Amino acid sequence: ILVMKNTPQPPSFSYQTACYFEGSLILLAIFLGSIADIDPFEYLVFSEKAIFYGILGTIPPYMIFVTLNRMPYASTQKIKQILIDTLGASLEKKSWADLLVLATIAGVSEEILFRGVIQPWMENSWGMVAGLVASSLLFGLIHAATFLYAVIATAISLYLGLCLDDGDTRNLVTPIVIHALYDFLAFLAIMKSYRATQH
Repeated sequence: ILVMKNTPQPPSFSYQTACYFEGSLILLAIFLGSIADIDPFEYLVFSEKAIFYGILGTIPPYMIFVTLNRMPYASTQKIKQILIDTLGASLEKKSWADLLVLATIAGVSEEILFRGVIQPWMENSWGMVAGLVASSLLFGLIHAATFLYAVIATAISLYLGLCLDDGDTRNLVTPIVIHALYDFLAFLAIMKSYRATQH
């Protein structure tokens, strides 16, 4: 989910705004797709295999999240604090189902935009490797709450871009599941950390 520095909002406003904003990215994907002559939903193929790979694929980025969250360094603790300050109060009063809804919206919309349109668009223009790297750098830049956060987001985007391909085929479902499940687990961790600061 997109997180910018120093943007705390009242809980209900922040949650609803996040849902609307993330959902609107699908409209942006459709618009950009019409310009680039790319169908944002072309690689959206539901299969048990893609879902299974998505669930397994969530483990590496989430383990990185947990590891960074526990590191005592100023740069990693700054990211943790920004996430708590920006999202904590908004998530704290929500149910796990609410968090799952927001995570799903974010996973679906951001992946359709970046892996469904932007990555293929850049690949068509500059080649597979350059397109993957360029779209991932853009993803990291948009998520630049801090420099380290941008680097991490870029790395995760590279990972999601690679997960888009399954041999000779492409399927958006795998990166969507990874993204959504990762966000859901991260939301739960942020909520837990925020609650710990309130005692």
